[in-house]
Amino acid sequence: MISRNLRHFRVFLAVVDLGSPTLAASRCLISQPAVTQALGKLEQETGGALFDRSRQGFFLTERGQRLDRRLRRAMGRLDGALAEIAPRLKVTATAAQLQALIAMSEAQNFTLAARMLGLAQPTVHRAITRIEREAARALFERTSFGMVATPACRRLAQAARLAFSEIEQAEADLADFDGRAGGRIVIGALPLSRSVVLPEALVRFRAAFPTHRVSVLDGTYDDMLGGLRRGDIDLMIGALRDPLPIGDVTQETLFHDRLAILARPGHPLAGEGRIPLAVLAAQQWVVPRQGTPSRARFDALFAGRDCGPPDSILDCGSILLMREVLSRSDMVGCISAQQAKAEIARGLLVRLDAAMDVPVDVGLDAGLDGAGRRIGLTYRADWIPTKAQGALLDLIRDAARGIDAR
Repeated sequence: MISRNLRHFRVFLAVVDLGSPTLAASRCLISQPAVTQALGKLEQETGGALFDRSRQGFFLTERGQRLDRRLRRAMGRLDGALAEIAPRLKVTATAAQLQALIAMSEAQNFTLAARMLGLAQPTVHRAITRIEREAARALFERTSFGMVATPACRRLAQAARLAFSEIEQAEADLADFDGRAGGRIVIGALPLSRSVVLPEALVRFRAAFPTHRVSVLDGTYDDMLGGLRRGDIDLMIGALRDPLPIGDVTQETLFHDRLAILARPGHPLAGEGRIPLAVLAAQQWVVPRQGTPSRARFDALFAGRDCGPPDSILDCGSILLMREVLSRSDMVGCISAQQAKAEIARGLLVRLDAAMDVPVDVGLDAGLDGAGRRIGLTYRADWIPTKAQGALLDLIRDAARGIDAR
């Protein structure tokens, strides 16, 4: 495991740039033996030589090139945010101080931050005090809600999170170089992806990477987007947003999905042919929660219609809960057609004939039978996947090919 010694990282990058430990020592304002010690420590942590040493200078090995690519990205993120607060912090700030700052920006309380880090409260307090002293400014404001990070502090915490995430990516790259399993993949899975595309991709990934760590998280879109931007989540899969929610993420469309109106077998409306809109509006509904693309499309079905929207609506994002509610009542549900496919195939639910168009002035591209909502991947705009992450992305793309025709 690579220690989070920022001074060692700066020394390594200086040697790469200058090709000489002597010149690097001058740039970093340390002795040449200190440069040699820093490089030796990094080579021990990374499992081998980072430089080919010759009379002409120090030149990166392939192992060193992998480390250099990641460390440049990590320190590039970090140094801009440190310099914004105080240029001196580029020299004095430590990883431990930055980890305390991250925890404080999230917890807004020294005791809770210490608990997050598994440290004593005075240790966290001391780390924050030292970094504020070096910055010659307060980084947190005391409020009735707790210690709230200043805007510059929040930007620094975000940069530090992404820098530490990049270092973890470096460890994964080096493990792959040595033929070892290393690193992990964290996937934010929105509801549709848990039953469509992702299971197939994960099974195939596990066959190719038997011991690689994978975590699949669920939650609301906004929570997972925050985790993605912080570096806690590597990629999200599910319904894409239009417009793009923020400029530092990228969306990649995998396929288009349509909505389906569902009911229990034997429902009074089952087998009735095309169901009038006014009849549908009078039903009791189970639909996705507000703020989701599926709910926006459902609401658009009734927008501007004479009958108006349904009065009885139960918000529900789970196909399992929806199935159980529908099976016990004459309520009708609206959810992704792909997500409901297995329930329909097993005879647990039936699809009602209720195709409708969304009014043009609603601003959506289609109704139940139109082009549908976009399902795909969301990841950080400048994210560079590791080998294993890239393999999983390719498997997800393969699983999604042709899904509209299924």
